[in-house]
Amino acid sequence: MKALVRVMPIAVLLLVVLAIMACAPAAQPTAAPPTAAPQATAMPQPTAAPQMSDMDKLYEAAKAEGMLTTIALPHDWCNYGGVIDGFKKKYPGITVNELNPDAGSGDEIEAIKANKDNKGPQAPDVVDVGFAFGESGKKDGLFQPYKVATWDDIPAGAKDADGYWYGDYYGVMAFQVNADVVKDLPQDWADLLKPEYKGQIGMSGDPRTSNQAIQTVQGAALANGGTVADPTKGLEYFAAMNKAGNLVPLIANNASLAKGETPIRITWDYNALAGRDSMNGNPKVEVVVPKSGKIAGVYVQAISAYAPHPNAAKLWMEYLYSDEGQLLWLAPPAYCHPIRQDAMDKAGKIPADLKAKLPSTEGATFPSNADLVAGKDVVVKGWDAAVGADIKAGQ
Repeated sequence: MKALVRVMPIAVLLLVVLAIMACAPAAQPTAAPPTAAPQATAMPQPTAAPQMSDMDKLYEAAKAEGMLTTIALPHDWCNYGGVIDGFKKKYPGITVNELNPDAGSGDEIEAIKANKDNKGPQAPDVVDVGFAFGESGKKDGLFQPYKVATWDDIPAGAKDADGYWYGDYYGVMAFQVNADVVKDLPQDWADLLKPEYKGQIGMSGDPRTSNQAIQTVQGAALANGGTVADPTKGLEYFAAMNKAGNLVPLIANNASLAKGETPIRITWDYNALAGRDSMNGNPKVEVVVPKSGKIAGVYVQAISAYAPHPNAAKLWMEYLYSDEGQLLWLAPPAYCHPIRQDAMDKAGKIPADLKAKLPSTEGATFPSNADLVAGKDVVVKGWDAAVGADIKAGQ
């Protein structure tokens, strides 16, 4: 009986379970997880056209103008012939209209003034003028501002802060020496006072009228503790040279140097180097940049405020201040120093063979226009009383 009692609850339980299952709804099949919709294959996008650079846009605008008008650019001055040819080759489609290649800085300024309302071929787009004309041209409203891509490489003292004018090339005062006559080359201004150079030193102009000669005095002032604005020390220096009999009262040039009349000539280094080459070793000529008192004489570029072809003018400036353009100033027989020379030298952009032909200009002083004008007055008014040498052209 005990066994039967234990079996009965289990049977009852089974019956209950079966009853519940019979009442439950039929089980539904489990749905498969939804398959992600296939991604559409990305269609290749057309390649975007390359964007025009600012220089390309400037070139296109200049080509639309079709012409650049220059003035006072002789082809044998600082290799302007090579510069103009290089520009035309690099930027075809722009005609270079050259006005009066033998004009001076004053003529260039007058050409702008005379053609303010003239959009024809007699109106210059750009000018290359002496340093003092930069600031005066700005004050007279004759220039328009523009900063080239290499603006930061131009020394602050050689450009207008607002971009109305900017130095492009320069020379530094140097000693051009007839080495067949002078065996011991002078290395600095102080050396020129030595007795061994008696009757041998000439200036390249009259300090009362010549810009080059005036800056010679200013350079001597820098070497003797003076300034460009107050070159009294320079006047004292030349007074001592004259008293010693070393200064020859003759405007020195290549001919007087070759003949031995002024075997030491003080002049811009590019004049000295070009003169050396022209003599073909007869006599042997050496060019020395003094260790101190390195004064730079700068020529500046500017765009006319009334330029008929302003975009061509800007493109011209970009070319002049590019590495290519700057190196063209250096190429013999020009030997003019590009305004970016120091920056390009540090960046290794000056070919070694070209660099080897040039004296160093490191540390050169670039005078301000105000200092040059102030110093000019001191020299012109003080030369006769302080020095007393009447520098004249040879017969």
